[in-house]
Amino acid sequence: MVKEELYSYDRELRSGLGVFCGVDEAGRGPLAGPVCCAAVILHPESRFDWLDDSKKVTALRREALFEQIEKEAEAFHIELIDNETIDEINILQATMLGMKRCIEALGCGAAAVDGNRVPDTAARCISVIKGDAHSASIAAASILAKVTRDRFMDELDRQYPQYGFGSHKGYPTKAHYEAIRRYGITEYHRRSFLKNLH
Repeated sequence: MVKEELYSYDRELRSGLGVFCGVDEAGRGPLAGPVCCAAVILHPESRFDWLDDSKKVTALRREALFEQIEKEAEAFHIELIDNETIDEINILQATMLGMKRCIEALGCGAAAVDGNRVPDTAARCISVIKGDAHSASIAAASILAKVTRDRFMDELDRQYPQYGFGSHKGYPTKAHYEAIRRYGITEYHRRSFLKNLH
């Protein structure tokens, strides 16, 4: 199942921007772990079954798409910005930093960025609200970011099984708060997100 409107949107962007990368992030809201940013330049003729906003795609399909995008994209770059940096400069700035690094690593002159903010970079950036539901390139970046971050949190789950990172991925669930109250915080928790926790 190919969502053709994602590709026609990119075709329009390409006519105005030339070669561009789609940029997205995963993990702005969690209490623990990094925020992950990704940028992808897709080949104009590429088509991926089931490509969509990563939140609408099952975990199994995301994994399959990750491998396919990794293999077929013209270029891509992924950045993890750790929890200490998030605490130091705040989550918005950490996200912008990750996106900026991704765009600059690709040396791309233009970028379509999910959301309503764009990083401060020499590339020509446009913001696309709900971009991962409109643009194939942004949707591809959302898949790379989400899968990379989930894999990171699954690894944390092996190190700290009592926190349940494998199921909630660090997001603020009831089970996660209960684990923090019971076991305290790990070195991977975002202290700035937990200031009011007693």
